[in-house]
Amino acid sequence: MSKSIRDIISAIDVVSVVGNPDRVVNSVVLDSRKADGGALFVAQKGSNVDGHKFIDQVLQQGCRAIVCEVMPEFVPEDTCVVCVADTHVSLGHIASCFYDEPSRSLKLVGVTGTNGKTTIATLLYRLVRQMGFKAGLFSTVANYIGDERIATINTTPDAITLQSLMRRMVDEGCEYCFMEVSSHSVVQHRIEGLVFDGGVFTNLTHDHLDYHGTFDEYRKAKQLFFDSLSKDAFALTNEDDRNGQIMIQNTRAKRLSYSLRTLADFKGEVIEHGFDGMLMRFDGREAFMQFVGKFNASNLMAIYGTAVSLGFVAEEVLVALSALLPVDGRFEIIRSKDGKIAIVDYAHTPDALNNVISTINEIRKENQQLITVCGCGGNRDKTKRPQMAREAADGSDIVIMTSDNPRNEEPLNILADMKAGLKEDEKALVLTIADRREAIQTAVKMAKSGDIILIAGKGHEDYQEIKGVKHHFDDREEVTKYLTDK
Repeated sequence: MSKSIRDIISAIDVVSVVGNPDRVVNSVVLDSRKADGGALFVAQKGSNVDGHKFIDQVLQQGCRAIVCEVMPEFVPEDTCVVCVADTHVSLGHIASCFYDEPSRSLKLVGVTGTNGKTTIATLLYRLVRQMGFKAGLFSTVANYIGDERIATINTTPDAITLQSLMRRMVDEGCEYCFMEVSSHSVVQHRIEGLVFDGGVFTNLTHDHLDYHGTFDEYRKAKQLFFDSLSKDAFALTNEDDRNGQIMIQNTRAKRLSYSLRTLADFKGEVIEHGFDGMLMRFDGREAFMQFVGKFNASNLMAIYGTAVSLGFVAEEVLVALSALLPVDGRFEIIRSKDGKIAIVDYAHTPDALNNVISTINEIRKENQQLITVCGCGGNRDKTKRPQMAREAADGSDIVIMTSDNPRNEEPLNILADMKAGLKEDEKALVLTIADRREAIQTAVKMAKSGDIILIAGKGHEDYQEIKGVKHHFDDREEVTKYLTDK
């Protein structure tokens, strides 16, 4: 693919241009190491590195097309340099133009909120595929183009990656694309240049305050996504969340709502539930779903509402939805032959942990103990650590606090922060085992037939990050191994 700089910058506000904008490039890059003679290098100021410092280097490498915020002192005669006010804002539009605006050829839906994004986006992708359509997915777990799985680093990729993968989706016949939209991606302008057909809000709870600073700023980041939707899109919000209406109060999109508790455009109800699934009512239609918990019921309502808003027939949606299974690492149930039940879940926020524990407590019988294994990630929001411990202790019979992804922090320091949320009489009753493998093994040994072991925090993740190094570690593998040991 190749385009002139003039065409690429046609959708952005330009401060000044030096050189010939009719110069043709065959790639758009952020990484200075990839800035060769055919590339357009976009210099961005990051939190750790400023791309402007590498302009001289890319010129020496033969790169002759640059977009930046500060014009370099020397510009070679055969070089085109475009100066803009903010390269973060410009990049998405540049990438979109370069890749021929692929989002306009897809029915693109973004899902945002604290919890439920992965489940909703992934199941929407699976749903439309089950209904006979080709689709793409951007999620925390992996990206997909039809059947092709593509590894992911961020919940929402950078603007160039987004646009290039969407181009491939269109070229390979995808009609739909579902995307997790993180708060980071909104404030970092990674979704600039995308044209959404719909946006979905799940819920908003305590998370990412290490980045956003305050809960209000975190909420504003989510709200900005809905503010950006066009009048031709829909904005589907969770009426059961106190922030649901705030999210859509300024949107130009068609406002829709879903709820399990009150009147809404899409109204749901849980009739019966157990560890094998639940019988639900969707706008008066009953269907059995292979999911557990009211939080999943809310997710299913969001999926149902989105599909109907996209034009699918409600009855057909429910038939397809009833055949779907939970996403890996989201309330994933593993049973032993002697009757122990292990549940692996990604719950890594106080609210998510509360949802999972509350669900288990609503279903389990009096003679079934709940043993919860949980921790908190290192180099992340410290204020939620005591809250996580509080939620675990309040709803469990036994709590084993352990390492999550300690990253560059000392695990015992993280656990000390968690224990600060416990009452004095609880501290003696809570086990602290820093080694996650040993913690899981201990939980299995302590459990009797019928007992439930909740392993929270990592879900689908198959690694543990310690001192900057990722080690293979999968909660599901570990608990399965110990459940099957004689």
